[in-house]
Amino acid sequence: MPHKRHGLSFPARLGWLRRRLFARGGEVGFLVLAVTAGVLAGCVVSLIRFLSHLLHSQLYGVAFSTGLSGSDLRRNWLLIAVPVAGGLLTSLILSLRRRRGGIVDPIEANALYGGRMSLTDSIWVTLQNLASNGFGLSAGLEAAYTQLSSGLASKLGLKMKLRREDMRVLIGCGSAGAIAAAFGAPLTGAFYAFELIIGTYSAVSLAPVIAAAIAATLVSQALSGKSFTIEIGQVGAISPGDFLPALGLGACCALLGILVMMTVVRTERLASASGIPSWLRPALGGILVGGLAFVTPQVLSAGHGAMHINLENEIPWTALLILFALKALGSAITIGSGFRGGLFFASLLLGALIGKAAAVPLEWLAPGMLSPTAMAVIGMTAFGVAVIGGPLAMTFLALELTGEFPITALALAAAITSSMVVRQTFGYSFTTWRFHLRGQSIRSAHDVGWIRNLTVGRLMRRDVRTASADMSIDEFRAAFPLGSTQRVIITDDKGGYCAMVQVAEVHADQDAAEPKQDLSEFFHHQTDVLLPGMNARQAAGLFEASHSESLAVVSDRIERRVIGQLSEAHTLRRYSEELDKQRRDITGSGE
Repeated sequence: MPHKRHGLSFPARLGWLRRRLFARGGEVGFLVLAVTAGVLAGCVVSLIRFLSHLLHSQLYGVAFSTGLSGSDLRRNWLLIAVPVAGGLLTSLILSLRRRRGGIVDPIEANALYGGRMSLTDSIWVTLQNLASNGFGLSAGLEAAYTQLSSGLASKLGLKMKLRREDMRVLIGCGSAGAIAAAFGAPLTGAFYAFELIIGTYSAVSLAPVIAAAIAATLVSQALSGKSFTIEIGQVGAISPGDFLPALGLGACCALLGILVMMTVVRTERLASASGIPSWLRPALGGILVGGLAFVTPQVLSAGHGAMHINLENEIPWTALLILFALKALGSAITIGSGFRGGLFFASLLLGALIGKAAAVPLEWLAPGMLSPTAMAVIGMTAFGVAVIGGPLAMTFLALELTGEFPITALALAAAITSSMVVRQTFGYSFTTWRFHLRGQSIRSAHDVGWIRNLTVGRLMRRDVRTASADMSIDEFRAAFPLGSTQRVIITDDKGGYCAMVQVAEVHADQDAAEPKQDLSEFFHHQTDVLLPGMNARQAAGLFEASHSESLAVVSDRIERRVIGQLSEAHTLRRYSEELDKQRRDITGSGE
């Protein structure tokens, strides 16, 4: 008798195959998904890059695939008109997006939503990013690369009905592929995903993320050709003394990176407070960026052409510092006026300019120690860490862009220094600081969504014992005999919270030498209440601060209507259970 499976229809067979390959612990099936996400990322990067070059060539008249910031543009009306047109297009795109609310990026998706992203929103982000970069505004395309690649990976995971932890890793595969394809650097892409998107490194996620990054790199190179590289010449052996300028440069880049981040946000706030209509702000930002382009076209677009010009030629250190200031200002105006884009490559260019400028005094103090290009690569790494984060990702970028292993040790030293200085003095990278400004408490891609779902409203007991505030002590003792309950919540005549009373304390007082005369003398925690929207971690903190074993849950801080009660023991037990479950899910993916 033939097996029943042979009689299944094609959709049923496809479903059976999916269950066999992608069931819990199906490493081979998940690796196939990861490679698919990488291939999609490689295609995404090649397509977006092609569209950007096409816009540059059509709007500015430069040769196709020539870096806009490295082109010798004529100072004419186009330098103003094209960025303004990009601003108007940005406003149009924003008005056409019907669904309101913020767009979830890969870091936020992995931290709060278990890797769930909207593909439609990702497409809108890509269009906005092309309206900025393609029209010459001072922003990179990495935001579009990672957003759309991760959005496709999330859609793929949702179709395959992956569990939460696998979804988070697959989002990382999409982002890893995007960065790897953008720079032709698979190790950079992989550690970008580990450090910034997934939030942790594990042996289980190593194979799929690396596979996705390699697949994306190969596809991108096949479609678009060789990626961006830097020639620094032979570095030679590294001596202990070489680490001193690297460490100093790392600290300097950290402080300048903080300054750039603050400038971006200050520009954003200034635009909001100016009273200028939001739809007009991008166009005005285009005028300002176009004005900077009259000084030097190197402020335009991401800055690939400017990077080559300033690294491959002898440039006075004063010119490097002036370009640094103009590029930083151009990026701040671009992001602050409402354009969509990232600071990834801009931070690399800014760091390279500072590094090469710092090589001048270094040559005065210690001739022949480190070449200007080597200092530029070290500065590029440190500045990238300050703004973007990811010390290992940026260190691998230095290695893969230059092909020189000795520079890696110096780049890593500068990256660690930069990361420590930013963390101790500022506390955030640009990405996580923007979450903070939007009211999000996340500081990384670590999965905290389950904590937010574990709310007081879900944990509380609704069968609470209450008493009126005007009840006498004798009436209270009669209504709540010793042993009937531990605590009673006191409410006013409108049901609003007043206080918590310990039943045993009231009964014990009747044998005192001078018994208390009013029930209010037994009131505790008059101001300490929980709200249903608080999560378990916030509730635990309030228990600790109030030194209470149980607190009332009220509807809000205005009416304070009692809706439940929650104990510290139950909160900590449920929190521990969920935390153990998350750990089992993570380790279980390797079973």
